[in-house]
Order: sequence, then C-alpha cells, then structure tokens
Amino acid sequence: MNNKTVLITGGSKGIGKETAKLLAATGARIIIACRNLENGEKACEEIVLTTNNSNIALRLVDLSDFKSVREFADKIVSTEFRLDVLIHCAAILLDKNMLAPNGFDLTMATNTMGPFLLTHLLVDLLKRSAPSRIVYMTSSTHFYGKITFDELNNYIPSKWPQYNYFNSKFANMCIANELARRLEQLNVTVNSVHPGIVIPEKFKSVPLPAFIRKKIFKTPEEGAVFIANIALNEELLNVTGQYFNKFKKSHMSIRTMHEEKNEEIWEILKIQTGVSGFDPRM
Repeated sequence: MNNKTVLITGGSKGIGKETAKLLAATGARIIIACRNLENGEKACEEIVLTTNNSNIALRLVDLSDFKSVREFADKIVSTEFRLDVLIHCAAILLDKNMLAPNGFDLTMATNTMGPFLLTHLLVDLLKRSAPSRIVYMTSSTHFYGKITFDELNNYIPSKWPQYNYFNSKFANMCIANELARRLEQLNVTVNSVHPGIVIPEKFKSVPLPAFIRKKIFKTPEEGAVFIANIALNEELLNVTGQYFNKFKKSHMSIRTMHEEKNEEIWEILKIQTGVSGFDPRM
C-alpha cells in the first residue's frame, strides 16, 4: 500500500482506529476523519507509535452537518493528490431520537446521509486514483431495517430509537448497491462488510461471561481485520456490489437489491443533502 491514500471516517476510536492501524502498517497514507480533535490527536499518536508510519493526517468533520461535510471534502480535494480507499466506519447508535443541525434524524444523518454526500463529493478523486475502493462497514441488522419517507420525502424515525441504526444500515446497503452499479465501468469498486458484533469501547467495562464475549462478540481489533481485508485483498480488486460477512461473501437482504427502489432512495438523498449540478456526477 505504499503511495496509496486511505480515508477512514470514525477513525479516532474503536474499530475505525484499529482498521487505521492495520492499513498504516502496510505503509499507506492514512487520513483519520473524526469530529473530536482530542480523540483524533490521541489516535494519530497511537497509530504512529504502533506502526512506525508517520504519514498520518487528521481532518475534522461532523457527518451529521452537511456544511461540515462540504468543508471537509473541499479540503481533501484541494490537498490530496489521490484517494485509493474510502472506508465508512463512522456510525452512532442512540437510545433516544435526536435531531441533527439540519433538522434530520441524527442517526440517519450521521450514518447514511453524511457518508452519501461525502462519497458524492470525493468520487472524482476516487475515479482519478482508479483502481480504487469504497468500503462500507455494515451490520447484519440491515436485514431488520427499512426506510420510510413522509409526503415531503423526509425519513420517518422509528418510535424505537435503536431501530434507526438498523434502518441506516439498510439504507447504506441500498446506496452501496446503487453506487456499485453506477461506478462499475469506472474501476471503482463498492463493497459492504459486516465485521461481526463488535463491542463498543463504552461497553468494554460491562461484565460479561468470558464464553459470551468469545463466542458472540468481536473486539475492535478482531473486527478491523475483516474491514482491512476488503480494502487490501488483491483477489477483490474487481469485485463490486457484494456483501461480506467477515471474510465470506454472503447473501444480503433481497430488499436492498431492488434497483428501482435504490435509485429512488438515491434521488431523495441527493435533494436532502443538497447535491447540485455543480457537484461531481455519478
């Protein structure tokens, strides 16, 4: 991965940080995208110390704020010569419904809408760097998700806040499949990977029987291996539009493979995130 550039959202902690470590160890330039400066600086220091790779950059972005996403993307496009891999690791799981600065559901804005806009704004850089890859960290919970819009095409949040996470993962699978279709002839691959049930850092101290931790849950370090595989594996160079459960290509929800519905979601998100004719086209 020498002379390659990898951008990882949510790269300041958890599975995003561990993925950054694995890729930094290959010699790649790593751009950590996160919203907290202190966490980001600590992560970069840790990555440099553990990998001996000093080519680590920190860029701040709040994916729930589309103005922040645009400013971030402008900086990347104006300062980076290439982008070989874009990894979407950032995600939130809330126990109550909250609104983003733009008035949309915070979970959907952070997990789906912000990454959608970011990918749109960086796609020309990815095309110029081809062969390049887009990797979505997803979840098997996408099988239980759905996305429902009101008469104004605004996402209707679930009455059970945790289901907004499931719904965002479902939406991301639809978007990833539509992206793969649109970029198929441009040597930019798009794949999604479920790295197992990874224990968030804030729950690491929760006492659980050892056999439950070992059998059911993955540590961030273990989960990161599966994401890094999609980003690095030469055998996947021309593989696109697939869903991986850890290392294995797997069946995704058939509801995420409906081309007409995916295109409808795509067009709604374009309007809601403010994608215009002046932005890169896909």
